[in-house]
Amino acid sequence: MSAVLTPSRTVASAMVARPKVHRPTATVAELRAFFRDDHVHMALLVEHGKLIGTVERADLERNLGGATAALSIAKLEGRTIAPGATLSDARKAMKRDRRRRLAVANTEGRLLGLLCLKASGLGFCSDADVASRTDPA
Repeated sequence: MSAVLTPSRTVASAMVARPKVHRPTATVAELRAFFRDDHVHMALLVEHGKLIGTVERADLERNLGGATAALSIAKLEGRTIAPGATLSDARKAMKRDRRRRLAVANTEGRLLGLLCLKASGLGFCSDADVASRTDPA
């Protein structure tokens, strides 16, 4: 069930709590393969539970060799949100910045989840939505 926007709902209440993560040594080639899924908009680079970078599909459009370390093009600024932020504020910021994903991290940088705005812009993806698209093979 997707999250409904109400003034008091927080990002923590709507985030995907078990997003796919990548190790700090991930390569551009590995992330290009990850982005073959149209539902994927952001790769999360994590080390010991801490978010150390994010990569979006557009970051890979440059002429980068497949062996390039993904961390070398990763960014955090403008791509994270606090778990206590309201969903309405998050949605406005995402629409303004033309972004459909934000990594949810606490003040220490620990990754807590991923906020995923649906293509319609009317709600947020849930863990169940993500699980329903996962290939069991």
